[in-house]
Amino acid sequence: MKTVYLGMTGDIIHPGIINIIQEAEKHGEVLVGLLTDSAIASHKRLPYLNYDQRKAVVENIKGVARVVSQEEWSYVPNLKKYKPDCIIHGDDWKSGPLSRIREEVYAVMAEQGGTVLEIPYTRGINSTAITEARRSIGTTPDIRLKALRRLIEVKPVVRIMEAHSGISALIIENLEIGKDDGTHSFDGMWSSSLTDSTSKGKPDIEAVDLTTRLQDLTNILECTTKPIIFDGDTGGKPEHFVFTVRTLERNGVSAVIIEDKAGLKKNSLFGTEVHQELAAIPEFCEKISVGKRAQVTRDFMIIARLESLIAGLPVRDALERAAAYVKAGADGVMIHSKEKSGGDIKAFCEKFHAEYSQVPIVLVPTTYNQCTEKELTVWGAKIVIYANHMLRSSYPAMMKTARIILENERSLEADSLCMPIKEILELIPGTK
Repeated sequence: MKTVYLGMTGDIIHPGIINIIQEAEKHGEVLVGLLTDSAIASHKRLPYLNYDQRKAVVENIKGVARVVSQEEWSYVPNLKKYKPDCIIHGDDWKSGPLSRIREEVYAVMAEQGGTVLEIPYTRGINSTAITEARRSIGTTPDIRLKALRRLIEVKPVVRIMEAHSGISALIIENLEIGKDDGTHSFDGMWSSSLTDSTSKGKPDIEAVDLTTRLQDLTNILECTTKPIIFDGDTGGKPEHFVFTVRTLERNGVSAVIIEDKAGLKKNSLFGTEVHQELAAIPEFCEKISVGKRAQVTRDFMIIARLESLIAGLPVRDALERAAAYVKAGADGVMIHSKEKSGGDIKAFCEKFHAEYSQVPIVLVPTTYNQCTEKELTVWGAKIVIYANHMLRSSYPAMMKTARIILENERSLEADSLCMPIKEILELIPGTK
């Protein structure tokens, strides 16, 4: 019997999928190339279901003879590997981003003596619209909690943006841009202690009650689905950190980052002349261990933030601390620096990654912002956080609008700076 190849993501099974499987079955045995999470995440949003879950569903669809993994966005490697007699696809790939892949498929199948079968795209079915509808319904704490580890496993770099309110989080949730290598978007959100307190007009001090921060975090959780990394400052006393871990985990937060500072919190942006006091390594290791023991699931992550370079200490101090923290159970390390070249960060990353290649490195390239994500990935970074840009950009915009209105004694001149209220409302789920 002839073999017909059908590539699919299998995250959403709709009548269009059933239709193409039934059509493929008329021409031979249906071999489904199911895209892996990494193949999908390299071009679009991470699927809701993981590969094993999607495979279990697709294997049980009537007409599917066999399911194999498709490790790349392109069909070509699998076509060369399995050499099917035919490949079937909807005719929607004649234009748009998939048109290049279509040309590659035709060339390979002609070379191998196979055929390409194109069938009319099922009208009235839009996978993107279905995905949007599912997104508007929301997610569960369990699904959100697991998302960060899934992203780390399948993406070269996980892109995180700071969110300090529901509206800033909705921008991060929905913003996408098309590029040659696929759709680019933010993978998750950073709940920053600095931007949270600053948005309230309060100083960035750790004395702020966790309950107060959770009120704003809840606003973000209720209107988004992407994973969240929480800025836990120093984590407080070990017995307090246990409460923080359990509360965040229960709410579906994916990770907390705590820093190895001691004493009263002082923001890292201030000079080293204040002689930033670092926590003793054994005490900080114990805090990490206590937090790990407090977890209910294996999915929640505790990431240790290293302040050695901020305190003016050498890279070797940061490496010593990082090794100890990983041994204590830290699921990743984050390191800060005020050196604009990023040279000390690069030196740390390369040495640490060589020793602990499976431990994610988190970077916050605020001072060394000339470095691209690709460069940071080469250093060994796995997560890049843009830690305060949503708040920083909102202030000058609001200041400019307020000044123009004050100067002109009317708002007409400010119209070009303002988004129509209708468009803002359309961002909010349930408004339409």
